Amino acid sequence: MKRLLLLHWKHSLKRTYKKGDRMETYTGKSIFNGIATGKILFFQKGQQPVTRVKIQDTEAELKRYEEASSLAAEQLNALYEKAVREVGEVNAAVFEVHAMMLEDDDYVESIRNMIATQQVNAEFAVASTGDNFAKMFQDMEDEYFSARAADIKDISERLVNILSGKDSSEGIGEEPVIVVADDLAPSETVQMDKEKLLAFVTRYGSANSHTAILARTMNIPALIGVEISESWNGKMAVVDGYTGTLYVDPDEETLNRMEQKQEEDKKARELLLELKGKEDITAGGKKIRLYANIGGVKDVGSVLANDGAGIGLFRSEFLYLESEDYPDEETQFQAYKTVVENMAGKKVIVRTLDIGADKQVDYFHLDKEENPAMGYRAIRICLDRKEIFRTQLRALLRASAYGDLAVMYPMIISVNEVREAKAMVASIKKELDEQGISYGDVEQGIMIETPAAVMISDLLAQEVDFFSIGTNDLTQYTLAIDRQNMKLDNIYDSHHPAVLRMIQMTVENGHKQGCWVGICGELGADLTLTETFIQMGVDELSVSPSFILPIRKKIREMK
Repeated sequence: MKRLLLLHWKHSLKRTYKKGDRMETYTGKSIFNGIATGKILFFQKGQQPVTRVKIQDTEAELKRYEEASSLAAEQLNALYEKAVREVGEVNAAVFEVHAMMLEDDDYVESIRNMIATQQVNAEFAVASTGDNFAKMFQDMEDEYFSARAADIKDISERLVNILSGKDSSEGIGEEPVIVVADDLAPSETVQMDKEKLLAFVTRYGSANSHTAILARTMNIPALIGVEISESWNGKMAVVDGYTGTLYVDPDEETLNRMEQKQEEDKKARELLLELKGKEDITAGGKKIRLYANIGGVKDVGSVLANDGAGIGLFRSEFLYLESEDYPDEETQFQAYKTVVENMAGKKVIVRTLDIGADKQVDYFHLDKEENPAMGYRAIRICLDRKEIFRTQLRALLRASAYGDLAVMYPMIISVNEVREAKAMVASIKKELDEQGISYGDVEQGIMIETPAAVMISDLLAQEVDFFSIGTNDLTQYTLAIDRQNMKLDNIYDSHHPAVLRMIQMTVENGHKQGCWVGICGELGADLTLTETFIQMGVDELSVSPSFILPIRKKIREMK
């Protein structure tokens, strides 16, 4: 259906183009590749001025606010369910976060207090509180917390719309469109009909925003950082996600070129399917393991559909992010067991709890930190709060009896941390033996994502079975650049010689001690570095499922 609509608009473009029309070309940053052709819909949030009204019956106004808050919670729950169906549990989690923020004590108390003491209407109290909290987040130096300002605005606008009787779930019409906006909230993105959504183009946003992640998951071409204009509304356009280019009122030559590029793209994807079942081996006989990164049980289907040889990174923290309280041993055991069984003997590497920094969980009651990316997080929390860690390790060991499960520890900076984690595993194995509970032969490895771990990788390799290089954090710590800070995008260089030298050093030191080495960060999916990594001796690449076949093609073409 979607392809027929695309063809319709391509031919419509040809018919409506007239000699003398002037094509406009704009550039931005691409967050997902692909070609999209269609009409532009300039998406407006529909914000309306909120006026201050004096209220006599504050109790009635408080009740009106409570009812609106309940309805907003229902809407967010419905959005979560829709997002789970369309983009998976991991990407839907943002709506659970919004629901929690809706009930945040400070946020709620500010609104209630304003209504009660200032005798103002609920709309004004919500809008004012939303503005105050958004500004508070925007002023924070930490990029993660600064980005939460958009979430506060989103839930506040939802409440105001409900209170004022405005429908906040407007669609995008019956035609397939390229949506252009200043920015898009995750809720706005998910509410749009995927069959009618051809591409996103926004003025603001970052490659790490929730909306960008949703666009990649939905396989929709998307550009950010484009100087948009409301005058484009209704005009024909082409989005080239490969070059980060937007063509408004494209001429016939550009249209034909883009149509040919789109057809080539389609054929290339079809050819990739022929690689399913093939070995990940170069023409010269060098083999490499090609695994997938997942966030939960429901992502396993995508791994199998894309013919992943295993799972190189199971982000176990999402079990915690999706829970209202600490997930117990049985809950975790069932999740790990399901993944291991579904992978039917293929290796599943589970990263132990990596909470902290940009992944906050309310019930952990973590203190606010000046620099959370380098603060109390990951293995540091686990070795400090040992009961939480023991629960996870017991669940993992029990699940290992059902397949090939390996465990790796994140954010390691010392040999002592590894030894302490291994001692806990040994202690739990003894417990399980005494209880007559079986477990498998579990490999233990670590994430190499700090310069400290790289520099002592020769010592760390003597303690573990494998390394998995987390290039996202390794790059930001090596270059002293916050990877979520848009202002630094122009100097954030994951190809920096220092980063590549650290990867090379890790591989060499690992191999000297009989330790195999993989890459599970985003750099593993960079086709321009695939050959470099194989020449370095990297044993495994773990990437998003959709990147498996393109990388397999690249590997098999190498000499």
